[in-house]
Amino acid sequence: MDNFADADATTLSEWVRSGAVSEDTVAEHFLGCIESQEPTLNAFVSFDPDAVRTQVSQLIQTNAKGPLAGIPVGVKDNYDTVDHPTRFFSAIYEDNQPSRDAHVVSLLRQAGAIIMGKTHTTEFAYMHTGPTRNPHDLRRTPGSSSAGSAAGMAAGFFPIALGTQTAGSLIKPASYCGVYAFKPSFGLVSMEGVKPLAPSFDTAGWYGRSVRDLDLIAQVLVPGFPTCRPPRHPRSFGFCRTARWDQVDKDVAASLEAAVEDLRAAGHHVSEVQLPETFSSVFDDHLLVNDCEGARSLSAELKRHPDKMSREVLDMFQRASSTSWAQESAAKRRLAELGTVLEAIFKPFDAVLGASCGIVAPLGLGATGPSDFIKFWMAFGLPQVNIPLARKTGELSVGLQIIGGFRNDSLLLQAAEQVDAVLRGASR
Repeated sequence: MDNFADADATTLSEWVRSGAVSEDTVAEHFLGCIESQEPTLNAFVSFDPDAVRTQVSQLIQTNAKGPLAGIPVGVKDNYDTVDHPTRFFSAIYEDNQPSRDAHVVSLLRQAGAIIMGKTHTTEFAYMHTGPTRNPHDLRRTPGSSSAGSAAGMAAGFFPIALGTQTAGSLIKPASYCGVYAFKPSFGLVSMEGVKPLAPSFDTAGWYGRSVRDLDLIAQVLVPGFPTCRPPRHPRSFGFCRTARWDQVDKDVAASLEAAVEDLRAAGHHVSEVQLPETFSSVFDDHLLVNDCEGARSLSAELKRHPDKMSREVLDMFQRASSTSWAQESAAKRRLAELGTVLEAIFKPFDAVLGASCGIVAPLGLGATGPSDFIKFWMAFGLPQVNIPLARKTGELSVGLQIIGGFRNDSLLLQAAEQVDAVLRGASR
């Protein structure tokens, strides 16, 4: 029971609640990982080991054994936390100390979780990148705005972590860093205490060490989330390449197609999904709405502190200023209409498979690569899971994306767990 590096959060919580290991033993393992790797990784923007130990002592004193008893959690630095600053990677907010926790942070604490610190994000969870590196290759980006949480997960700093997603900010870092991720259906999880960017898309999400970890956190953060698990049976999946499959590197495509063949060999039905040509507008419509809403969300910051904003954010304002109300409204109408079409396309399937990213993590920290295969589904508020695919020694991480129907989050996680079981077995 001392192999904390391999145990998922579900297992660790079971050990703590049964008394097999103590909360402080768990915490000290993860603090040791942070001490040895954080100087080169830069996953944290705010971290205090003494504050972690104080939380652990208080938890032991209360003898509370919640579903996340003693489980360390990394929290993206766009969630308010009462015991850490919340800065959004912006000089405007370098002295910002919230007076209370964001709602989901409160729920995690109530469940017994230990907040390890705040993880680096991009400026206002947009595009200006932070200093975090990819633990699999320090020369490479760990992904977009939830990068600190994903990199910390991959480095073993904590077994679960919070992120958010507006375009590709949760699933992309999961793909690049090789970790499990879940972005729920839009509106399913409270965003109270999280600074908005594009409210039509902004969604809380999280990372775990297994699909069942993703489900465990859903039980904590989503009141009434279904807990029943029907008997396992062969699933029906669609495999959708989208109109931008030509952007997928051959090596990545080969890994994804091999995963599909493994699922077929295991008895699951996988059929190709060809979307109508009208869906080609989704990529640009998401960007247009994201820009316009982002400009409105950050208008006060622009008015007071334009000199403290990055070129990436200022460019967003520029694009938004040249977009008319009619153009934005038309984009939203198109997405709403296509959402109805997509609902019918999803009906025969338990879930749809696709690429998380078309490339592996690029070299450099200044850019994170496109998010097209993520934001396409994000535009409709659909739940998304990233499953890391097994790769040969020395090869960089690739993610299989699994997409569910709107508010079919529990079914998606059930299907994802079966997919993961097949792919883990196929890798052995």
